[in-house]
Amino acid sequence: MKLKKDISLYGVFSIATGAMISSGIFILPALAFTRVGPALFLSYLLAGVLGLIGVLSVIELTTAMPKAGGNYFAINKTFGPMVGTVSGILSWIALALKSAFAIYGISELIFIYTGFSTILSGLILTLLFVFVNIRGSKETVIFQMIMVTGMLVLMAVYVVLGIGNIDVSLYKGMFNTGGNQIIYTAGFVFVSFGGLLNVSNIAEEVKNPKRNIPLGIISSIVSVTVFYVLITWVLAGTLEPEAFRNSHAPVAESARNIIGLPGYLIIAGASTLAFFTTANGGIMSASRYPLALSRDKLAPGFLGRISSRFKTPVLSIAATGAIIFISLLLPLEMLVKAASTIILTSYVLTNIAVIIMRESKLKNYKPSFKAPLYPWLQIFSIGLFAFFIVDMGLSSIEISLAMVFVSFIIYMFFGRKVKNRETAILHLLRKLTEGKLEENLLEEELREIIISRDENEHDALDRLLLDAAFIDIKGVNFFDQLLDDRGPDLENLFRIKKEEIRSTFIKSEMKSSFALSDFLAIPHISLPDSKDMKLLVVRSKEGIQFPGNGKKAHALFILGRGKEREHEALLILASLIDMAESDEFRKNWIRAENADALKRQILESERTKVPEVY
Repeated sequence: MKLKKDISLYGVFSIATGAMISSGIFILPALAFTRVGPALFLSYLLAGVLGLIGVLSVIELTTAMPKAGGNYFAINKTFGPMVGTVSGILSWIALALKSAFAIYGISELIFIYTGFSTILSGLILTLLFVFVNIRGSKETVIFQMIMVTGMLVLMAVYVVLGIGNIDVSLYKGMFNTGGNQIIYTAGFVFVSFGGLLNVSNIAEEVKNPKRNIPLGIISSIVSVTVFYVLITWVLAGTLEPEAFRNSHAPVAESARNIIGLPGYLIIAGASTLAFFTTANGGIMSASRYPLALSRDKLAPGFLGRISSRFKTPVLSIAATGAIIFISLLLPLEMLVKAASTIILTSYVLTNIAVIIMRESKLKNYKPSFKAPLYPWLQIFSIGLFAFFIVDMGLSSIEISLAMVFVSFIIYMFFGRKVKNRETAILHLLRKLTEGKLEENLLEEELREIIISRDENEHDALDRLLLDAAFIDIKGVNFFDQLLDDRGPDLENLFRIKKEEIRSTFIKSEMKSSFALSDFLAIPHISLPDSKDMKLLVVRSKEGIQFPGNGKKAHALFILGRGKEREHEALLILASLIDMAESDEFRKNWIRAENADALKRQILESERTKVPEVY
């Protein structure tokens, strides 16, 4: 069962924005301030710029392959099931950790105001978000859009009022920690921008993904970066350093300093909405990883089941909720570091994947958005994010390696049993060694993804071609010789005796030749006892001569049609003639390596669509 396309442009913006603005601005600034002091707004600015650079490759892969699982799906198709399994499980855990980080923030607020147990409130909140997500992606996104709009309005009020109350003296010694510390802190707060992966995971549910994914993600990261920079700038200028370092809710404390209790309540409301949006969007996005893994038979099959009532992956959502609750038991800084390390690793793999996809020259790799400055931007991103991973420290890398080991065990149990997996890296290696692939399963899968992305349907000719037999013939020079040589194939296809097929074709040929040019011939025959339409496609590099006019054809489309399909057959013939008139099509037809390549060429060619005829 397919996921519904319910998410609009503002929905994409809201999911990305809500996933980024939460603990990253309402809790994390205090931890960042202890590292870099009042220059923390520069670290946030740098992290935002790096996030934009890193996400350009994510957008490219997502618009080329808008499928559930996002970066996992692309990495799996690039590197194969082993790396794909590890990447998918790590990304699932990372986004679950980020959602846990948000629920931790809400639980802390509840504890501050009521003294209620953070663990118990965390469990209740997790169950609430799981329930909302199970109800449907449309309902989840509407909930998200309302909360994000309210949150941005309240944050804008804080910034406008805060700028007028800045104490410039609090910025004294801003650069005492040095430029390196600003850069290192940017890596630490980079987790704030990890929500950008959320949109790639729900890409299959986005309306018009070619337009809405690039616009939604880029507008979101620019907006969020501006808000982060302005808010941390106001924070550093309105809070005393000691109060800033020790605060669990620095933005709320700053708002209290600016306009008293009303300011505190405004930010308490904004931070609550922010935590809600991150937790809500995070569960929605993270749950698509086990769904995608299950579809590829790299995880238990039950995780891929979609509810017929809600059209959502109920068990994947429930499993994600379980991981989130368990994560609430981890120390806060460990939570941040582990999530940041995994997200940074995902960005490294995504940028490598773009390079491999482009260099493999896959015909059906057709992103609607291409990352600029290729390959320098990708090489720069890989080096930069690798540096940040190292800077995260040994403990976070050890946690990540432990999760890699668990992921590898899961792959050994499921993935190694999966056969016939083509990858982009295999295509690249074949290209470099001038080898040939016996099959092109990846090309076919990418083509089906493009059809779904562009909201197209297979037309009547597509369906006929997908079922057609393709033959690359040699040593046959005349049409009657072809009929003799391939008589059994035609008899099988048309369910008519081969002698009758031969007689009918030869008589028709002598009245009016099937050879329409020195390239194309379309022999066609009526199937009196059939309602079907059947096609045999033949390529002859030497050419097959037709006795009616002496022309030699290199492309033969031998069509059999039932009496009720006459009009549809005429439309199909017109579409084939239109396609074969292209000089590029003719050159590629002769150059094609084999029958499979011929089939792909026709399916990928520009031509007139054939509507359904009833």
